[in-house]
This record gives sequence, structure tokens and C-alpha cells, in this order.
Amino acid sequence: MVMWHWQTTDLGRFLTCDLLQGFSHGFFTRDWQGQDLSTLTAALGTTATPLRTQQVHGDRVALAAEVLASDERLAADALVATGSDQALWVCSADCVPLLIADVVSGRVAAIHAGWRGTAIQISKATLQQMQAFGSVLANLRVAMGPAIRGEVYQVGLNVARALGQTILEGITETTERDDLYQRFAALDPEAIFLDPDPERLRVDVARVNRLQLLQLGLKEEQIALCPHCTFRDAEFFFSYRREHLKQVQWSGIVSH
Repeated sequence: MVMWHWQTTDLGRFLTCDLLQGFSHGFFTRDWQGQDLSTLTAALGTTATPLRTQQVHGDRVALAAEVLASDERLAADALVATGSDQALWVCSADCVPLLIADVVSGRVAAIHAGWRGTAIQISKATLQQMQAFGSVLANLRVAMGPAIRGEVYQVGLNVARALGQTILEGITETTERDDLYQRFAALDPEAIFLDPDPERLRVDVARVNRLQLLQLGLKEEQIALCPHCTFRDAEFFFSYRREHLKQVQWSGIVSH
């Protein structure tokens, strides 16, 4: 069983995951609100260069070299390292932060995957970019940080269908709710839940990303899902669904 650990500093707490052992990384909490990325990077015990993008709920995968060369913040929801000592950061407040490490090459990636990005398979696009750089799927490790869990994430049927289309064949805009639920649950009963509203379902976006990664060829042991829910764990995490405020926590990983 993959373990998650709390790290405590004078400025606050953050989570680390055993699956990413050997890589400086952290899934930060609301304790760090107002701190810049240089401070967060230093909290990881490194002097690496912090890099980020402007997240837009799309499927663009930016390269660290592009970010370094640009005078403007690039619009992208995933970032792939192009050298060593690059600290890649994404922010989230219910969406899924994914940190990826290649244990052989030392290359890393960071992804922000909301339901929109998941529906257009931002995780798949990122893995394909890493493969283009020479990564082998068997060498990748993926840790998904705190996000809203499916039990409390109510979505419309159109959203559930869009997510279902990425992992199930034959799902259309007219697929009935019960059929969608049953087929979804057959793949992973923790990825989808019934809702009292007959026009809605509850979906776990992190587990949809997990299913996408498994279908791409990753193994169960290469993927870790954080047990913390941003919506329910108000002490530690901001949640847009709970608070309706644009407040975020950061997740980052450093390349070798």
C-alpha cells in the first residue's frame, strides 16, 4: 500500500507520497496561502527554478524550456521538464493535481486536471509528450494529490457522459443515466455514485484519470491516489465547490 506522509515546517504542512521517493515534491495545503513559488520550492529542500503556467482547463502540454523562454505566462494545464533542477508547479482547489516522475531519466511532469481537462485527456497528452522525450511507461510513477472525491462531486449527466466517453466505448450524448452508471461502476465502483437528483451523478475525477492511465498501459502499482478530499477536509485544503472563492493550493515536483 502506497503511503502518504505529512511534512511540517515553520510555514505549514504539505504531503509527500512514497511512490515519488527520491524526487523532491509536495502537495501543499492552505497553510501556504500568500507564499510565492520560490518559498514553496525552498520548502522542498532545493534551489531549483520554479516554473508554472496559466491554467485554462485545456489539453496543452507546455515544456519547461518554453516557459523559460517566454516573457508571458503560457496558457497550459500540464508542464514537462526539459532539464534538471526544474520545479514544476500546478495549483488546484478541487481539480486533480498529478505529479509524474520517470525513475530512470529523472524527468518529471505536473498536471492540473479538472473535469474539462480530464474529458479531453490532458493526462494522456502529457504521457505522450514524455514518451516523445524517451520515457518508457514502465518507468513512470504518478501521484494524484488532494482533490474533491466522487461521493461529494455532483455533476450533470453531460459532464458524466463526457468523462465516460474517455474510458468506455459507445457512450453518447443520449446514453441513459442508469446505463452510464452501471458501465462506469463496472470499471471502478468508486469512480461513480448515484445522486438523489435523477438528472445528476457523482463522479470521482481522480479515479477517471486513474482509469485513463491504466488503459494507456500503466500498472496499478505505478499510480497513487491521495486519500484526502479537498471538499471535506476544510482544515487543510481550499475547495471552490465548498467556498466559491478563488483560493488554491500548490503541488510541485523537481526534476533530476
